[in-house]
Amino acid sequence: MNSVFSNKKAIAIFVLPTLLIFCGIVLVPIFVSSYYSLLDWNGVGKGAFIGLDNYKEMFTDTRALNSIKNSMLFAAASIFIQLPISLVLALILASTIKGEGFYRTVYFIPVLISTVVIAQLWSKIYNADYGLLNWLLENIGLANLAQDWLGQKDTALVASFIPTLWQYVGYHMLLMYAGAKSISQDIFEAAKIDGASPIRTAFSITIPLMRPILKVCLVFSVIGAFKVFDLIYVLTGGGPLFTTEVPSTLMYTTIFDTYRYGYGSAISVFIILECLIFTVIINKFFKTE
Repeated sequence: MNSVFSNKKAIAIFVLPTLLIFCGIVLVPIFVSSYYSLLDWNGVGKGAFIGLDNYKEMFTDTRALNSIKNSMLFAAASIFIQLPISLVLALILASTIKGEGFYRTVYFIPVLISTVVIAQLWSKIYNADYGLLNWLLENIGLANLAQDWLGQKDTALVASFIPTLWQYVGYHMLLMYAGAKSISQDIFEAAKIDGASPIRTAFSITIPLMRPILKVCLVFSVIGAFKVFDLIYVLTGGGPLFTTEVPSTLMYTTIFDTYRYGYGSAISVFIILECLIFTVIINKFFKTE
């Protein structure tokens, strides 16, 4: 086995196909989009080189800034609402409760469902005329709260985040659950002998030892919030009045509705840089000796 891993030529041969595919579907499109972002181009013919004008427009356009703000709110909600819920569920399941396998499976089922299907499902739940949410409010005496959840500026963004919360809580929960289960039981037994309560054990032992998996969940959660597209596109299309628009939906409409390929490419490059920068920040935050 050691001789195989010490053969650098063999390793290079096996890695090369994957490297070529990665370059073809990831790196090349990034560089091409970066080039297009410097052009004033409608997708046909030759574009005019305009330097960083597209980026300047993006950071002065109120619609673009609003979309960036919405993606930041999605990321904040994922960090401060979604991940804590996932952590609590993971710690409860890892404590060896009855029906542990059943609950683990049930919580993970939404992850297996297509995001488009989930968006369609929740659009029916939120429907102002026959939606389950309004029906439930009317039957428990809160009919005054019933409204068009996706059609109101005050509720559309929050209503758009809840399906994401519902879908990915189980995903992060499973990762954290695996991290908690990988901790040696001897540590917990020693803490129990010392008289540590379950809550004290969680905050002093379990969570600190889960730092690596918590970092992974945090990175996935933030990047997923910045890249969210299909859910918003199906639920609201960015409306009403761009209230739920995020950079990815703005990029799509800019390229395919107004045929501004240069400006749309600048937005795509911004999304990539945003994800990279926050990934580096998170890694720095979790860096330990």
